[in-house]
Amino acid sequence: MSISIATLPETEIRKRIHLVSEREPISPYPPDVLAQKLRYAAVLIPFAWLDEAWHILMIHRSANTSDPHSGQVSFPGGGVQPTDNGAEMTALRETEEELAIRSSDVRLIGRLNDYLTITNYQVTPIIGTIPWPYPITPDKREVERAFTIPLAWLSDPDNYEERSRELPQPYDPVPVLHYKPYQGETLWGVSARIMIGLIDVLQSTH
Repeated sequence: MSISIATLPETEIRKRIHLVSEREPISPYPPDVLAQKLRYAAVLIPFAWLDEAWHILMIHRSANTSDPHSGQVSFPGGGVQPTDNGAEMTALRETEEELAIRSSDVRLIGRLNDYLTITNYQVTPIIGTIPWPYPITPDKREVERAFTIPLAWLSDPDNYEERSRELPQPYDPVPVLHYKPYQGETLWGVSARIMIGLIDVLQSTH
């Protein structure tokens, strides 16, 4: 009998994440639609153990006219700074700034392949676990609220679908992933695509 990915031991999650092979960044967009010079970013996918299963900590970004992802549901994270020593440091620093989760409290597991966004970012997803419950304090300038979604719910195909996104001519529409609302929050776009990429990795046994 196969075990649900929502209750995989951390050691098994680590093993499956480490099987991810380096390849070109993942993107549904034609290369010439994106800017020649991409900006680099990293996000943390925080696993929290509650109710005897894994949940994923997400954020709803605050309204901010300077942020192209303003108001969206996403993972904590942000742009790479010159002083950051790798994507892991970026993800941990941004998570601490946004949610007051200390970097020393995050146990890193691994990373996924990079993803490209229509806003011209190359995003590295970093996987880690956090102790739960945790005294999260969102920085209201960046985060409206933080909440968890059960991994079992996220991995249920009945809870998400692909929709078409129109691009300027002569390009064909591209698929964009949308989840159903969960407690009033809707995960979609690159964050949803990263989530499905993670689920595909966790469901793979070789």
